[in-house]
Amino acid sequence: MTRVSKVPEVTLGFWLIKIVATTLGETGGDALSMTMNFGYALSSVIFIALFAVAVSAQVSVKRFIPLLYWAVIVATTTAGTTMADFADRSLGIGYTGGTTILLLSLLAMLGLWYKVEGSIAVATVTRPRVEVFYWGAILFSQTLGTALGDWAADTNGLGYDGGAMLFGGALVVVAAAYYLTKLDRTLLFWAAFILTRPLGATLGDLLDKPIDHGGFALSRITASAVLAALMLAGILLLPQRAGKHPGDA
Repeated sequence: MTRVSKVPEVTLGFWLIKIVATTLGETGGDALSMTMNFGYALSSVIFIALFAVAVSAQVSVKRFIPLLYWAVIVATTTAGTTMADFADRSLGIGYTGGTTILLLSLLAMLGLWYKVEGSIAVATVTRPRVEVFYWGAILFSQTLGTALGDWAADTNGLGYDGGAMLFGGALVVVAAAYYLTKLDRTLLFWAAFILTRPLGATLGDLLDKPIDHGGFALSRITASAVLAALMLAGILLLPQRAGKHPGDA
């Protein structure tokens, strides 16, 4: 019997929407924490609460609903932005320390998922317990991506445009590996999923950071609104269907 997954089929449209969503997460998180002066801690609490509500709704439904799925993705990107900034800047861990801790946390989550379920393939996300692992891994990956993007752009002096080129190039390498090699598809998926987050983080910073900091100094709120409109258009216009997982009922 074929069970339908609760997550979308991984297509080019999926990755395009994901990149826009991660960029929106950066500008939206910065809009609340910086432009509206909520601070990293309070903004993190707000976005974590929104994530909890959204993911509870996602887990409770019986089928894949595109708007709901991507709402949870945006919740993870915004929460990831403010949580990473809180750890890096408010707690003084720094970009290198924050990136290391989050990478280890993500690997631990994926390892626990594999130990319990025997697979971390996204096509197997058909039951609530697997969804909990899936969304936990995504939240860690989004937070890691923010810290990784800041680490590349600031600590290593690449700047936001240089960071975007670095992570964009890494995604091209992963895509080439997918089409030209027989490397494990699940490993390549998670590599690409993680890399889209720092790409979005650096693109978001490039849009809204001051000119003297290497950005374009666009309004965070305006940029977020435009990105949200682009993402909504992508969800409505690009094919969105659930993936399939062969297995027993």
